[in-house]
Amino acid sequence: MTEKVSKTLQSYLAHTQPHVPSMGLMDLYILKALIMPFLFGVGAFLGISLTLGSLFDLLRQVSEEGLGLGIALQILGLQIPSFLVLALPMATLLATLTAYNQLSRRSEIIALRNCGISIYRLIVPALCLSLMVTLATFTCNELVVPSSNYQASKILDQALARERPTFQEKNIFYREFEGDQLSRVFYARRFDGQWMRELTVLNFLQGNLNDITVTESAQWNPSQKAWNLLNGTVYQLARGSSSYQTVSNFQHQNLQLSRAPLDLATETRRPEQMSVFATQRLLKLVNRTGDLRRIRKLQIQVQTKYAFPWICVVFGLVGSTLGLQEQRRANSKGFGLSILIIFGYYTLDFICRSLGEAGILTAITGAWLTTIIGLLIGTSLLWQANRR
Repeated sequence: MTEKVSKTLQSYLAHTQPHVPSMGLMDLYILKALIMPFLFGVGAFLGISLTLGSLFDLLRQVSEEGLGLGIALQILGLQIPSFLVLALPMATLLATLTAYNQLSRRSEIIALRNCGISIYRLIVPALCLSLMVTLATFTCNELVVPSSNYQASKILDQALARERPTFQEKNIFYREFEGDQLSRVFYARRFDGQWMRELTVLNFLQGNLNDITVTESAQWNPSQKAWNLLNGTVYQLARGSSSYQTVSNFQHQNLQLSRAPLDLATETRRPEQMSVFATQRLLKLVNRTGDLRRIRKLQIQVQTKYAFPWICVVFGLVGSTLGLQEQRRANSKGFGLSILIIFGYYTLDFICRSLGEAGILTAITGAWLTTIIGLLIGTSLLWQANRR
């Protein structure tokens, strides 16, 4: 058997006491075996996803819509980070599956287990790699992807002369609460980027409608930290009644309300163009509108930003365990198995997130269920492999 074992591993076995595994040569040796298939996987999956997800569409726009080739290449470069974060988990699966399969085929796993090293100990390097890739995925997804996606979208719109408003043009709706009770409703029919037009403000007192303010226009005043209302009417309601007690007109009046309606109207970036913290801020604003469909969608997207990087750990665990079990698998078959696992995982993830957006599952369950299922499957496979 030792003739099939590499010289590096023979050196490790010669200087290691049985039943005393150490974070030394063995871990470095396995990590080294993981690096090359990982880099290959990053390149392969990045190329595939970038081609299918962006390149074909950009080429169509070059030929049919007159998009300049130089601009298309610039956009393609800006889109690389968003596809890189998709390629990293896939590369982790391919690397662990391939590397541990090669170690098994060369009988190196058998030699290490004869030294008293358990299966659990053998996959530690794979889990370490998976955690590092998880951190890299989250960091890239937070610091690089949002700005690069936004810039790519902006450049494409400018090149194709698309007119996309930089603000919400109509139906600005915002609610304010004091404790659990509704205290104010802010509604503007139109917004031109500076002024809210045809504004209606409902003020509540102890849960009852107290007065209604209707005004032609309103603008946020940052120095006063209030809204300047112009040419409006205040309808004061009699307590406990729906009839008007007094009606008064005004030319100018200040409304003490936060700038949240303005933030809500001017935030037009999509969640993939925002960091998790920016998405959470938007979610707090949207919660005030009562738009349940948009609220659920943003809740899912916030949780997905936290859950998605942990796919690397799931793939690292499943890939290393399957690699240990399948000792005669060819590399090409390992690549095909990786594709099947990836397809199944992302299909299940899409279904769970869709159920979350529909309200059938909670946001946390919809975003994390696939990861939890993957960890349970990987743990079960690992336990079975250790019993053999």
